[in-house]
Amino acid sequence: MDMNQLPHRREGLAALTLGALGVVYGDIGTSPLYTMKEVFSPATGIPVDAAHLVGAVSTIFWGLMLVVTLKYVLLILRADNRGEGGIMALTALAAHAAGKTQQRRVALLLTGVMGAALFYGDSVITPAISVLSAVEGLEVVTPLLKPYVLPISVAVLVALFSVQRYGTGLVGKMFGPVICLWFGVLAWTGVSEIMREPAILAALNPLQALAFLRAQGWHMFVALGAIVLALTGAEALYADMGHFGKRPIQLAWTGMVLPALALNYMGQGALLMRDPSALENPFYRMFPETWLLPAVLLATVATVIASQAVISGAYSMTKQAVQLGLLPRLQVRYTSAREAGQIYMPQINWLLLVAVLLAVVGFGSSSALASAYGIAVTVTMLITTALTFFVIRHAWGYPLPLALAATGAFLVLDAMLVVSCALKFLDGGWFPLVTGAFIFIVMATWRRGRELLLENIRQGDPELLPFVRALSADTIPRASRTAVYAVANPDTVPQALMHNLKHNQVLHERNLILTVVFHDVPWIPSEQRVQVTPLVPGFWRVQVNYGFINQPDIPQALALCQAQGLTINLFETSYFLSREIVVPTKGAGMAKWREALFSIMSRNAGNVAYFFRLPDNCVIELGTRVQI
Repeated sequence: MDMNQLPHRREGLAALTLGALGVVYGDIGTSPLYTMKEVFSPATGIPVDAAHLVGAVSTIFWGLMLVVTLKYVLLILRADNRGEGGIMALTALAAHAAGKTQQRRVALLLTGVMGAALFYGDSVITPAISVLSAVEGLEVVTPLLKPYVLPISVAVLVALFSVQRYGTGLVGKMFGPVICLWFGVLAWTGVSEIMREPAILAALNPLQALAFLRAQGWHMFVALGAIVLALTGAEALYADMGHFGKRPIQLAWTGMVLPALALNYMGQGALLMRDPSALENPFYRMFPETWLLPAVLLATVATVIASQAVISGAYSMTKQAVQLGLLPRLQVRYTSAREAGQIYMPQINWLLLVAVLLAVVGFGSSSALASAYGIAVTVTMLITTALTFFVIRHAWGYPLPLALAATGAFLVLDAMLVVSCALKFLDGGWFPLVTGAFIFIVMATWRRGRELLLENIRQGDPELLPFVRALSADTIPRASRTAVYAVANPDTVPQALMHNLKHNQVLHERNLILTVVFHDVPWIPSEQRVQVTPLVPGFWRVQVNYGFINQPDIPQALALCQAQGLTINLFETSYFLSREIVVPTKGAGMAKWREALFSIMSRNAGNVAYFFRLPDNCVIELGTRVQI
């Protein structure tokens, strides 16, 4: 059975739907904290009158219907890669289906990598703007608390990142009920205001949205740049499909999230129609004064949950990128014995915290951060739609006109949103783009550097088969153990094997030339995990196959070799590893600065023995210098 089916068998539909509420919808669910305030901020120049309020709320509502409901919930959730979603899974699916030529395959992979890189920009902005906007409710309680907003926000974020190493298992059980309460409060406050000003219900008419946008002229893009804040977090529906399944995510959206969001945005519009001065913070002004402090507390908890989902997503994205060969090995700690998806990556955690704190302190308020928010999300949405076209056309085999009809309107809409957010580039939109560009350069440099490294090793090392044939006829002393030589290229002699022969002048009785291959699919089932090929007496070639979500475990995989006639005593096995020391040189490889960057990443890559779960007392590591 595929491992990705296990969570869905363990839990019922109701439990999965509740879990999806907490993890999937935390980000988009906290958007009402700041969206309406930014739509009618002085920077947009939109008057706070009844006609514009109805038009803006109508645009938000139909944006949720088109982008989230039609595009993600009904279309893109169908584009699963063996049950998994997210930009990396979609990229692998599109490249596999549409990559008829190497150039097209590389182009699709680079497009997906760009989307993945931009996700990190979102991972920085989301915790910063969410927590800041929640804590800013203290200013509504009393202006005297304004100086404490920034320090409290920083303290909440430091605490959030500090507890990551303990895992999200216990906290995760609370996510669903808390976010369920949050959406209930959103709906309740919205209904209360709508009852006082029912004229806002005219926003349900899509013609109001069209009239609002048409009246803005070219200024429409400025308005859309603020309205897009209501859509941020939509990518999470697709990214978390592997954790919960398509059906629970769809039920949570249609049954609770969409109605609660629609009611709250209409409620804020109704409040502003009745009292335009509430624009200072329309979300918190919907609450009676005695409920303000509990509302701030609930909003802070909700934003922490929203931030947690993005942080966990950054860990998962990084782990997938490592296994797809886009990043060097990084330390991964598994924080749950039962749930494979619950991981903690110390380096990513602390880098994210530093970046988030820089964003909070540098921008200083949720309004300033709103200018930086959106551009990374909308570009990722555009990339997702483009990749979905290739899936519909080539993986599903639909005719070209139908594939264009299914994605064309969404491509136009996404492009409009990207242009709208691009107008805020100088006001902060550069921040997530620079973050994404840096990550993209790192990923591209690592991938190209590994290609050059393997080419160099392949040229310098002798071919494997002639070498081991000569060894099998030799009278070299044999040690009565099994030696496993891990190599990237299974056709050349491992450096560790040559070093062992040269320095120790001994050969083991059983020698395995081990290659680990990470495929561009999420899961490889255990029955396809290993492939054993006998070479000469005493030598075998073993290929271990993993998907980019599988947990690498070499001893566990070697135990599966018995089914193919190769019995290995794991207690009498030694693992020989080659560690390449990269030496940058002038030549036709990469630019000198990129070679230097690759060398630094290679030196600081995580421990290969830990990554593949090799026993500490059975590993022998030998170094070799390689020029690129």
